[in-house]
Amino acid sequence: MALLLAQWDLQMYIKYFKKQFCTFAAIQNRFMILFHIQKPNVKISNRRAIKKWIAQVLTEKRKSVGDINIIICDSEYILQLNKQYLNHNYYTDVLTFPYTQPTEKWVCGDLFIDIETVERNATLYRQTKSQELLRVIIHGILHLLGMDDKTKEERLLMRNEEDKALQKINVKVI
Repeated sequence: MALLLAQWDLQMYIKYFKKQFCTFAAIQNRFMILFHIQKPNVKISNRRAIKKWIAQVLTEKRKSVGDINIIICDSEYILQLNKQYLNHNYYTDVLTFPYTQPTEKWVCGDLFIDIETVERNATLYRQTKSQELLRVIIHGILHLLGMDDKTKEERLLMRNEEDKALQKINVKVI
């Protein structure tokens, strides 16, 4: 019980710290979109174009870029996060952890992207790996904006927003 409480306290501290850092960064006007690659053999190209695209999508939604981390990881790491934080025992292509509310001007959060699932889905849906990765990135950004995909209607709305955003970028990223 004490360990569970300590983990919860740590999670709350991290959430609080991220929120405070986001507020500090807003005052300093120093927001960033950063890529973190967990898998050493993965290389993401055209990062500046991706960052510019994300900023454009956020601007169109009347939002501003906050601190957004895009963490590229493997399936086992995503499964571990999914179990630990969401009590889900399955793989997924993206997990989104927002650090700001959808009503706030700034958008801050972490996107954990399972590159292995992205690659499998690219083959399954007959997409390029780059196109599928961009779709997953914008999917996570839409979650940071407060969109959900639990119902059929929400999934359709999110897919339409993804398609609109994807029309604005045409770069090879992997």
